[in-house]
Amino acid sequence: MTSTDSVQTPPAKVPAKDPWDLPDVSGLVVGVLGGTGDQGRGLAYRLARAGQKVIIGSRAAERAQAAADELGLGVEGADNAECARRSDIVIVAVPWEGHGKTLESLREDLAGKLVVDCVNPLGFDKKGAYALKPEEGSAAEQAAALLPEARVAAAFHHLSAVLLQDESIDEIDTDVMVLGEERADVEIVQALAGRIPGMRGVFAGRLRNAHQVESLVANLISVNRRYKAHAGLRVTDV
Repeated sequence: MTSTDSVQTPPAKVPAKDPWDLPDVSGLVVGVLGGTGDQGRGLAYRLARAGQKVIIGSRAAERAQAAADELGLGVEGADNAECARRSDIVIVAVPWEGHGKTLESLREDLAGKLVVDCVNPLGFDKKGAYALKPEEGSAAEQAAALLPEARVAAAFHHLSAVLLQDESIDEIDTDVMVLGEERADVEIVQALAGRIPGMRGVFAGRLRNAHQVESLVANLISVNRRYKAHAGLRVTDV
């Protein structure tokens, strides 16, 4: 036996996955809890306009259906529980004050779902907007604590409800910071954000980093007030 007979060929390296190689989410049904509010309604409109099947959820089914009828684009309305059950991905866009109670009441309906929390815990006083810190650390972490059988991600925090609802605007020029524990779930949310023209989903860490992302909205509110703008964010060199 020659010396070369005992030399083993090293296994070929698996090419690194392209971080922009995202899944096709066009066939998924998206539910929007709080879809009758400005932020939820704007997200529902943009996703439906991009061809996504969207269901608006509200505490009152009639109110949800009325909002859906106004939007058109095949959007449906339902009470929150039905919206959760019928959707593959559920975006939480309810007011912070009702966040915990709403999710707690939907624990069974949201089991097994991918839940995307976009709620910003904020307070307001004479000095303007300021961030609140929930006991769990963030709204997204509160959602994860209340929904142990769901997969929770965080995204869509920094979007202008005014721009989202403006039918004359074709593209929303912004990046969306996406946080989550599972890479596959994060990539689904990134792909969903990318369905909206001009928008891009960017991975921004695990849920433990959600507080600073949620809090940044207070800074954007200050920017908007000073410059009379609808500011968004872009991540450079990515």
